[in-house]
Amino acid sequence: MEIRFVIDTDNVMGRPPLGMKPTTVRLSADTITRIEALVGNRRLALFVREAVENELRRRENPSSSDK
Repeated sequence: MEIRFVIDTDNVMGRPPLGMKPTTVRLSADTITRIEALVGNRRLALFVREAVENELRRRENPSSSDK
């Protein structure tokens, strides 16, 4: 008798992919301390993601910031 395990990738248990790629960003210890003082030490990644998205929007639409 042969037993085979087939993994159906569409029905894998657990959290669905978040669509994010891990990226290393080097920040000074002082910068990290300042961010953590504002948002808490467990919210650093969220703060960085939001800051990057805000800056991308600002740079992609420079005329909207002049208004």
